[in-house]
Formats: sequence, C-alpha cells, structure tokens
Amino acid sequence: MQSVNRIFLTKFIIFFIGFLQSFNCQANTMKLSLADSLFAAQNYQEAFSTYEDLLVNDEVYSPSMLLKMAFVAEGTGDYAKASFYLAKYYDQNPNPRVITKIKSLTEQANLIGYELADSDRFFKIATDFQEELTSVFSILLILSLILLVALRKKADQPKYYLPAIMFLILTFISNNFLFQASTGIVTGSPTLIMEKPTAGGKLISVVDPGHRVIIKSSKDIWYEVNWGGKKAFIKKEHITKL
Repeated sequence: MQSVNRIFLTKFIIFFIGFLQSFNCQANTMKLSLADSLFAAQNYQEAFSTYEDLLVNDEVYSPSMLLKMAFVAEGTGDYAKASFYLAKYYDQNPNPRVITKIKSLTEQANLIGYELADSDRFFKIATDFQEELTSVFSILLILSLILLVALRKKADQPKYYLPAIMFLILTFISNNFLFQASTGIVTGSPTLIMEKPTAGGKLISVVDPGHRVIIKSSKDIWYEVNWGGKKAFIKKEHITKL
C-alpha cells in the first residue's frame, strides 16, 4: 500500500510541476501579446514597462521584443539601454547592421567583441540546436547498441563497436560542451581594462561603453574576459551581462 501511495504522490508532483510550468508559459505568452498590442498602438512606455518586466523578472524575451525595447530606449534618449538591448539581440542574431547601429548610438567607430569568424557562427548554430543534436545522437547510440545485441554473434570484431563509441562520444560532447559563453557589454564610463584582477596591475586600455566581451570567470569584484584574444580583467560594476 505504501508503494502505491508513493507512486501516486510522485506522479502527482510531476503533474503539478508540469502544470505550473505550463501556466507560467501561458501567462508569459499573454503578457508578451499584451505588450506587443500596446507597442502597435504606440503606447511605447507601457509596452516597454511590460517588456522590461518579462526580461528582468521572468527572464523571457524574443528577438523582436529586444528590437522594440531598443527602439523605445533610443526614443527616450537612453542610448546606453538601447545599446544593451541591441547587443543582447546580437547575441541571438549576429547581424552587421546591429553593429552599425550600436556604433552610431555609442558614437564609436571601433567597437571590440562583435567580430564573428565562420567557426563562431557554426558553434552558435550548434548551441542553438543543442537539445535536438543530443536527442539525435542519443537515439542513434541506442539503435547502434540494439543492433550490437541483436547481431552479437556476427559482430565479433572491434570495428562493429565503432559506431556505438562514436555516438557515445558525440552525445557526451553535445550534452556537456555545447553551451554559449557568458557575454556582457561594457556600460561603465570610463572602463579600465586590466592585465590582472587588481588596481595595481598593468593597464591595458581605457574604453567607453558599448564594447562586447566574453566573460570567462568571476573573481571577487572582477570579471575575467577575453579582450582582443587575450586574458584581461574588468570590474563587475562596469559590465552588464547580456
């Protein structure tokens, strides 16, 4: 009897968690639709407040929402916020026109961190489809193992195990290593780029807001970042995570 009660309780908890997630998703969709209708009606401030609530509190956003937020922020003269939303959009949809717009808003012709090589674009596509890739590799791994069991009498040489080993490795890599690096945008003015996480370290550069950096790690009040292909450190208060 206890076993039956435990099974029922487990199923109920799973159902309840799924219901809550579905409810939250529906609520966020409704809130996003409301904000979009406000924006379409040119009630920009109300729309912006709803968008901001979704972004900050619910951590929900879409590329079009970010562009609309940048539009409203630019209209109110808050170029720093507009640049932030555009940089966050760029993280999802790398586009040269976005870089041009950020340069225009920040009045800087040479912004660091927006260059993307072909390998970066390939990795971006792979990370966007991480779950799908992991699922495909997992299914292929299971199928290869089933075939090995079914044909165990014939599959008596090491070469027959290669597909299973390959799919096992690919599944492990896609599940554990395909994730986007944390990025941020420089928002402090001026911002000091240091060689070491200390005020007494060597100064690499002094920059204005707008530059995009890849955040490697966090050390006390500093972020370790990739700056021009080299390790550098910036105080956390001068960076806003994207």
